[in-house]
Amino acid sequence: MNTMTEQVLTRYPGAGRDKLIPILQEVQEADGYISKEAVALIGRHLGVPASKIYGVATFYNQFRFTPKGKYHIMVCRGTACHVKGSADILERIERALKITAGETSRDGLFSIEVVACIGACGLAPVICVNGEYHGKLTGDAAEKIVKSYQQREATHGN
Repeated sequence: MNTMTEQVLTRYPGAGRDKLIPILQEVQEADGYISKEAVALIGRHLGVPASKIYGVATFYNQFRFTPKGKYHIMVCRGTACHVKGSADILERIERALKITAGETSRDGLFSIEVVACIGACGLAPVICVNGEYHGKLTGDAAEKIVKSYQQREATHGN
């Protein structure tokens, strides 16, 4: 079986530890996350224990170990958003979905990611769901947005 991770690794013959981050980036780009199986394959390829790979990957918050949900919610925590209440927005979204930032719901529908800056400071506080920006939010408005996606899924499944 030729997995995406194996395909990535073929581009790094004889690679050493110095290629770990580019390999992790490519695997995540291909699969959407870094699985346990991918860590094992990378470890064997580089001759590096899985614990070292996890140590490096968990140091950088760009890497995730669970797949993104169908609706991936990015919550901006940049300065402008922070000042205008993004902590409350994050908390309300987490409570509504019963997951925390960095997690994906059991049904695979929702995931939450905290980002340092979305680059839409004029809309602060802002979230982005699958590329759709929602700005000048309140906690109530953020909950309504989540509920609208839940309702969309319940009625249409898309």
